[in-house]
Amino acid sequence: MDDLKGMSARTRLVHAGRHPHDNHGVVNPPVYHASTILQPSLAVWEDSRKPDFDGYRYGRAGTPTSRSFEEAVADMYGAADAVAVSSGLAAIACALMAVLKAGDHLLVSDSAYFPTRKFCNQMLARYGVETTYYDPRIGGRIAELLRPNTRAVFTEAPGSLTFEMQDIPAIAAAAHAHGAVVLTDNTWGTALHFDALAKGVDIVVEAVTKYICGHSDIMMGTIASNAEHAGAVRDMVRMHGNCSGPDDLYLAQRGMRTMAVRLKQNEANGLALAGWLEGRPEVAKVLHPGLPSHPDHALWKRDFTGACGLFSFVLNPVPRAALAAFLDGLELYGMGASWGGFESLILPGDPKALRTATTWDEPGQLLRIHAGLEDAGDLIADLEAGFDRLNAAARAAA
Repeated sequence: MDDLKGMSARTRLVHAGRHPHDNHGVVNPPVYHASTILQPSLAVWEDSRKPDFDGYRYGRAGTPTSRSFEEAVADMYGAADAVAVSSGLAAIACALMAVLKAGDHLLVSDSAYFPTRKFCNQMLARYGVETTYYDPRIGGRIAELLRPNTRAVFTEAPGSLTFEMQDIPAIAAAAHAHGAVVLTDNTWGTALHFDALAKGVDIVVEAVTKYICGHSDIMMGTIASNAEHAGAVRDMVRMHGNCSGPDDLYLAQRGMRTMAVRLKQNEANGLALAGWLEGRPEVAKVLHPGLPSHPDHALWKRDFTGACGLFSFVLNPVPRAALAAFLDGLELYGMGASWGGFESLILPGDPKALRTATTWDEPGQLLRIHAGLEDAGDLIADLEAGFDRLNAAARAAA
């Protein structure tokens, strides 16, 4: 099906990028393992070296496998182009380098994914780009931080670990009035729940590793761009020699087809866990923008059409032995540094060392949960048993 305009996002997820009757009726796009791609004549070879050549010239520069996936991602975002790269961090790095040069100034949300911050501080700084971090709740007041050389503003909503929402339309309006480019990490919202380009974003990055893949078995990222920046982004990716392998691309496409139904369950489980945790005496606060108690709930409700399964909560202070008793005995929650898969995860975090524009003053331990696809009742029972262990260990330590 070639014309998907006007159809729902869920329908487009199933059909975008697939052209079965161009491939003998095969439902899934075929996997092309390719480095060398032959041209049939000197004339075609010469054409293939031209910048506007839209065929296939070398595996790194694209195959039918990569292009079918990229077409689907671009369709989901309503983007002029999308390109697949080797990881979510690679997407962030290539997107930023596509719009920045030596002497430029960059604004980045203080609650952004830590590897984003590390890339800015250690790599961009080495090449003469200065980064300033801003309060994620700054909204339109970001205009006060814009300098004559501010070239880009990087957003992430909600924030990594601490889940502050950002008023991205207000930030985008101020940035565009100044002539700056707006980028966002939309891995939490995905194209299903946050229409980033329609909200004023120019370039969207997403970790395919998370919800598009959904099965905890590949590393990949995407960059979706509007027409103004699409060419620069793809050129930067190619200059870095960055690409995704064909088998990973196939798995990403396979995951994409079921993403909507998986994400619905992730969202339901996440909200069920977050609501239950709010009632626990061991919990100081729950950080989930989908909860009415969240300070940015109205902003989330205005700009997003849903949530995923990722959120955090903060324990009241307990001894380390009690925290270990809680975490070590969990049966359904793995302790791992990713999310977006079918399985539930839990991870301790410490935002204190990751902030410069804002502070994190909570005395208790922050725990980040990814609610997987298990039964919500079983997930709650596992946490309840964990709190029993926590309380017993806390009493023993008293």
